Amino acid sequence: MMKKFLLTLTTAIAINCLSFVGQASAVQYSPNFKGTEIIEFVNIVGKNLKKTMIVDPNVRGKINVRSYDMLSEQQYYQFFLNVLEVYGYAAVEMDNNIIKIIRNKDAKTAAIPVVGNNSNIIGDEMVTRVVEVKNVTVRELVPLLRQLSDQAGGGNVVNYDPANVIMLTGTASTVNRLVKIIERVDRAGDQDVQIIKLKYASAGEMVRIIEAMNKPTSGKAGQPTFLIPKIVADDRSNSVIVSGEVKARERVARLIKRLDSELESNGNTYVHYLKYSKAEDLVKVLQGVSDSISSEAKPATTKSRTSKKRDVSIEAHESTNALVITAQPDMLRSLKEVIRQLDKRRAQVLVEAIIVEVFESDGVSLGVQWGNENFGFTQFTNGPATISSVAAGVKAAESRPGTPGSTVTFDGTTTVNPAGNDTEGDFSLLGAALGSASGLVSGIVTGDWAAIIQAVSTDTNSNILATPSITTLDNEEAYFIVGQEVPIITGSATGSNNANPFQTVDRQEVGIKLRVTPQVNEGNAVQLVIEQEVSSVSGTTGVDISINKREIKTTVMAESGNTVVLGGLIDEDVQESVQKVPLLGDIPFIGHLFKSTSNSTRKRNLMVFLRATIVRDSSLMKEISESKYNFIRADQIRKHEEGLSLMSNENMPILPQWQDNLTLPPSFDEYQQKLGEKNIELPKPPVTTEGIAAEEKQ
Repeated sequence: MMKKFLLTLTTAIAINCLSFVGQASAVQYSPNFKGTEIIEFVNIVGKNLKKTMIVDPNVRGKINVRSYDMLSEQQYYQFFLNVLEVYGYAAVEMDNNIIKIIRNKDAKTAAIPVVGNNSNIIGDEMVTRVVEVKNVTVRELVPLLRQLSDQAGGGNVVNYDPANVIMLTGTASTVNRLVKIIERVDRAGDQDVQIIKLKYASAGEMVRIIEAMNKPTSGKAGQPTFLIPKIVADDRSNSVIVSGEVKARERVARLIKRLDSELESNGNTYVHYLKYSKAEDLVKVLQGVSDSISSEAKPATTKSRTSKKRDVSIEAHESTNALVITAQPDMLRSLKEVIRQLDKRRAQVLVEAIIVEVFESDGVSLGVQWGNENFGFTQFTNGPATISSVAAGVKAAESRPGTPGSTVTFDGTTTVNPAGNDTEGDFSLLGAALGSASGLVSGIVTGDWAAIIQAVSTDTNSNILATPSITTLDNEEAYFIVGQEVPIITGSATGSNNANPFQTVDRQEVGIKLRVTPQVNEGNAVQLVIEQEVSSVSGTTGVDISINKREIKTTVMAESGNTVVLGGLIDEDVQESVQKVPLLGDIPFIGHLFKSTSNSTRKRNLMVFLRATIVRDSSLMKEISESKYNFIRADQIRKHEEGLSLMSNENMPILPQWQDNLTLPPSFDEYQQKLGEKNIELPKPPVTTEGIAAEEKQ
């Protein structure tokens, strides 16, 4: 009871003092609190400043503070914030003259104001500020700033890498201090760029020397990152671009100036080992470049001054694929730049041509032919065999044998038998007539009448797929063929009286051909000059053989890995042939006995596609080669699993696994060891007199 009484008395005295001071001067305060509850302290300040205070339930404790100076209203409010910050609390100012009193660590997620460079907020008021960093990386700077911020309380430091900015949260005094640190560090990281133009030395060679000097030594701590300048060679203007700290740039500039001096001799010799190009191919190019440079640099001749000839020697060493160049320094520098740009690894192109042909052919033929020995017959040529040829063959087969030159009479017809066959008759004519027939050929003979009925239906289907592929370098022609060389007669001649006859024969390639020249363009496109041919032998003619040929010559542009169509043919042919006897063939139903009908349909679809794939590195080439290799090996394994019907499968070839080492035969020692494991004795060598003498000598 006594403590509560003293506390109430002290609070009343403090209120009276503040009221007295407030009455004396409206903006002067002299705060004096001893053992006062912090909630009461907040209420007193809110009443004096005429602000609504909302206190978090977690805010509790007592304060002891006293000021011997008279404070203005602004100073009094800062005094209030200082006391809260010391005791671990913060004031968050809201709209409508409301202030929330919360714990310090909860303030970072509250609605505290976001200020900029022109903010006049100072002291312990909680703020958030976004700082843009221009010359250093925020990821490296944030860990240092967090050590200077109250991370356990209301302070917070967060970096956003895409925009290279830092977000600071805390009291205004702490945030302002961190901003000043950031500005000084950011100013120290400002690295200017200096361009140093060379007169005698090569920019690329100069950069190589300086980078080798700045390379850290193993086992020793390297220089700080900001002290190591970045150096880039501009070969076009023969300049060195240096970026970094001022002292580092000055050190590099002094070194470049000392190295960029004229050589003692006007000419020097340079040997360059090529990596991808051929030395013989580059010699002509470099000679043309050197002649062009010499003509441009040659001064105008006058009576008092003559031009000085610039001797340049460019030779190719085939064994090492190297160039040996002797020229003046400026000329040598230009030629080095040309070599650097030309001696590059060229891309490769995998070209796959896909040839697809689908052929369908259907045909139906039906006909009836009549014949009479006395007055004639009906004959249609759109069938496989005519009645006249069949009748002649039947008559010759029924002829009787006789002596050579004798006459044979059969059914009232007299014929000469020149051969005098001993067989029953001559069946060659009948065989030739029926040999050309297909399907059903049926005949009937009754007295003087004969009839033949022919019916045939044909159905032909073919599906051809060929995928030739070839890999070549950029701008290099490649040729691929799978087929055979077919002999074709091109001429014949005989001597006088048919003596010494001879024929001239030429061989023509028949099969699948692919000739392509790729050119890799900017980006992922390939220009292709293509010659695609598919040919085959279709049969013989009266003169020589006939060859089917399908050929495409074109130039296309294709994206790497995409499939384009080169050309194609879609052909559909429908034919109907009707041969009939006039008037009789038009009679319904009965007219079919006096006519022959043949129908045929043919469809052919032929398409040629192409796919070009750019191979720029060895990994892609390895992947493509492995896929093709495994495809063939999988097909061999499938054939091995299916087996052979009449033979053992042990001798069927199977490729080894991709990039497996070749299996070599066992050595002599391994062979002996294998025989020893099987207890097999090797045959002893034959006993000779020399062997016996050697044993006796031992």
